[in-house]
Amino acid sequence: MTNPSPSPSSPRPMLALAMLALMLVLAALDQTILSTALSAIAQDLPSDVPLAWVFSAYLLTATVVIALYGRLADVWGSKQMLLLAIALFLLGSVACGASQSRGQLVLARALQGAGGGGLMTLTMLTVASLFPPAQRGRFQALLGASYGVATMFGPLVGGWMVEYISWHWAFWINAPLALLAWVVLATTLPRPTRHGAPIDWWGAAALTVALVAALLATQHSSLQLPAALTLGALLAIAATSAAAFVVRQLRAAHPLVPPSLFRHPAYVAAAAIGLCSGLTMYAAVVFVPQYLQTMLHLSPTESAWHLLPLMAGITGAAIASGKLLRAQVPAHRLAGVGSGLLALSFAALCGSLAWAPTSATLISASLLPAGMGLGLLFPIVTVVSQRAAPPQLMGIATATPVMLRSLGGSAGVALMAALLTQRMTDELAPLRALSAGAGTQPSAAAPAWLQDAVRTAMAHGLQSVFWYAAVAAVVALLASRWLAPQRVNTPTQPGFSV
Repeated sequence: MTNPSPSPSSPRPMLALAMLALMLVLAALDQTILSTALSAIAQDLPSDVPLAWVFSAYLLTATVVIALYGRLADVWGSKQMLLLAIALFLLGSVACGASQSRGQLVLARALQGAGGGGLMTLTMLTVASLFPPAQRGRFQALLGASYGVATMFGPLVGGWMVEYISWHWAFWINAPLALLAWVVLATTLPRPTRHGAPIDWWGAAALTVALVAALLATQHSSLQLPAALTLGALLAIAATSAAAFVVRQLRAAHPLVPPSLFRHPAYVAAAAIGLCSGLTMYAAVVFVPQYLQTMLHLSPTESAWHLLPLMAGITGAAIASGKLLRAQVPAHRLAGVGSGLLALSFAALCGSLAWAPTSATLISASLLPAGMGLGLLFPIVTVVSQRAAPPQLMGIATATPVMLRSLGGSAGVALMAALLTQRMTDELAPLRALSAGAGTQPSAAAPAWLQDAVRTAMAHGLQSVFWYAAVAAVVALLASRWLAPQRVNTPTQPGFSV
């Protein structure tokens, strides 16, 4: 796919690596900054368009384009696709900052997502063109660490911008830095070798419909969709399109996602771990702040500080994972440790909610093993996926686990949110008549006994949510056994091990 990797000691690869890290930082900041800017956007841009679309528009386009970016990188080269993704992200960021209505902002977010969806995949893929195989794990882990650091400080930066400047700068800050990265990468990245294989556009269309329908289904209750798009209709469309996509991939001469990739047990394991890690990560970053803010009445900034152990664990463990992979520590052992830490963390969260539901410090400390587990797993999934694929399929091989991680996170959170709502509804049912008769609502102004009842119900509901997340971690633990070294022979690559 690319020319031989240059020496990592030369300045050009390291400068390119710095720009790749910069783009990942901007992508992470864009998401976490927005979480603190959303209330300001709602006040500044009143509209009938649900505010949830500001998040969902980005999520839809970003998830849909991941696989297409990966396959196009195989055919046209990772450099061209990375520059395209950065350009779309830049244009979308400028358009977001310049938006004068919520509808304009939603469309601009969709454009931004069309670029941002390729950044994680293409930056990791570009590392393969810059460094030899023995070095890739280390540098991919550094990219993952930079992403974790940006995620950690994003809410704090966002809060400062909203308070002292404007929410518009949460987007405009991307423009000069993304432009710098585009220019540097355009001049420093090696010219890729193109392959003449055609793109399976029919397969891409089927996958797009399946993903859009599935993602809309996960956000169905908050997006105010047309009446015809019921939850059942969306699920039926998603299932039908997914089936059509699978059939197309089995029959197409040049499939978008080649089924041959899944004949390798290590690749199937990496894809499964990607799916499970997405679910567990989103379970932590969505539900813990929600509990801290709504039940313990912490501010968004205070709740962001309580996520520090999670993000610090991701950052430190990602760096350690890269070093351990470089030292030839078996991937399946590292993945087993990472998955075990994830399961331990969610068990600890369940214990904290059961025995000390008002202790934000204990809940925060319980997140540290989850961060360490995720930090270990992220580089492993990328490295194993790339080693398990022939060179001409490295792009789509890298992209597919990333797509599954995003899909697993969004779909998993939707299902767990429904579970939480149901558990809370059932537990609070006996109190409805009493609270209605007293004329109170479960809020900060409600009587102390009612607040305690609601907090207890949410704590019990989150215990169920976190136990399901722990089950996902156990599934990842079982899948990690398939990452054990195996010899593989392909027509284009002699034997190699993963």
